[in-house]
Amino acid sequence: MPDTSPRRRRWVATAPCCAALLAGCAHYAPLPLPAAPTLAPDVAALATPASASTPLSVEQVVALALANNPDLKAVRLRHEVAAGQAQQASALPNPSLSASLPPLISGAGTASAWSIGLSQDIKALITYAPRRRAANDSRDQVAADVVWQEWQVAGRARQLATDLILTDRARPSYAEAYRLLAEREVRLDRALAAGNLTLTSIAPDRVALQFARTALDSVDQKRLALRHQLNALLGLSPDASLSLASDPDLPAFDPVAIRAGLPDLANRRPDLLALRLGYAAADETVRTQILAQFPSLTLGAGINSDNAHVVNGGPNLSLGLPIFDRNQGGVAIANATRAQLHAEYAARLAAIHGEVGAMLAEIEQLSTQLAIARRDLPAAQAAADNARTAFAAARLDERGYVDLVSNRFAKEEEIMTLENALLDRQIAIETLLGTGLPTADLPAEPTAGAAR
Repeated sequence: MPDTSPRRRRWVATAPCCAALLAGCAHYAPLPLPAAPTLAPDVAALATPASASTPLSVEQVVALALANNPDLKAVRLRHEVAAGQAQQASALPNPSLSASLPPLISGAGTASAWSIGLSQDIKALITYAPRRRAANDSRDQVAADVVWQEWQVAGRARQLATDLILTDRARPSYAEAYRLLAEREVRLDRALAAGNLTLTSIAPDRVALQFARTALDSVDQKRLALRHQLNALLGLSPDASLSLASDPDLPAFDPVAIRAGLPDLANRRPDLLALRLGYAAADETVRTQILAQFPSLTLGAGINSDNAHVVNGGPNLSLGLPIFDRNQGGVAIANATRAQLHAEYAARLAAIHGEVGAMLAEIEQLSTQLAIARRDLPAAQAAADNARTAFAAARLDERGYVDLVSNRFAKEEEIMTLENALLDRQIAIETLLGTGLPTADLPAEPTAGAAR
């Protein structure tokens, strides 16, 4: 026969409510740390954009970096933390429920006393709106910081890929210059052994050979370092192979447009927007701390019965007396924090304009020097070609031939060095300005505090 007791009916009625409450609660799930590095063995193991192909262009390398950079994956999770904090700040403060049932121990009473009360912290309600706005601004600040980190990773990927392409292109010239001097060194050693030359006479050639060897070693060291840095940026193992295009595909560089866009730079730079959002959050914190000077106030109502069945009920109030602590420290800290962020924003804005202006001047200088070097290159190449023909026809001695050919190599290496320096400056400016870089997740500009 089924149990129809009052206790059974109460349990049946409350069970669904308990189940609903438990379903809405968070549950623990383990998240073990990785036991081994998560570096990809090759490009095929990366999260590859649909547009990627082999060999990779510079912009495809940028897309791979944005999708796979380990640091970016960690930084993006900061936004979820900030979103959770904003969600927490958006929750209204809970009221408090109090109840007591003291048993009758002795005396003339006939029943146990009891009391029930409900109260609300009014001070938490007063500061709720600015606290919520500050948390929302902090969440958006993190979003802007994430975009700024993406700009840094994208700019670094551009620079590393471009430097690696240009270094790979330059190496044959360094290797050929060393080969030419090494072959001459062999002949000079034979002449020295035969007594046709003195050690003093071949000393300059040996110094030149050493310089050529050092230059070639430096190029090889740079290539390996660049490849390792690029692999690390993409989340690849150090020995992973990465095939790059022979020419860097970079966004068009227009100094006139860059100078024209400088006044609007503060509205496009994620780091400046992040500072503005941080300042807005600090401004709301100042409001919160000023409102927090309001004395602690708790309002509520309750009902109670004593052990003689006498029932009382009515409102109750608890008021903190601001005698010692009037939140002077909180207001001072909030004001100082806001002033610090104000100064940081002004300093960052001035530094950015100065940095862009300085690099534009450097680009003008490098462009002039590169134009002169390119102008002189055909003459050096023609002299080297003529020297090769004359040497083959025994109309020119070996020393003159080597000097003229080495001059051509030196001029080519000078041009490649200038090109590399010029592209490095251009990529740096494009990173500062965000040319071709992601802005899809950039939050809106914070609302002015006065409008709130």
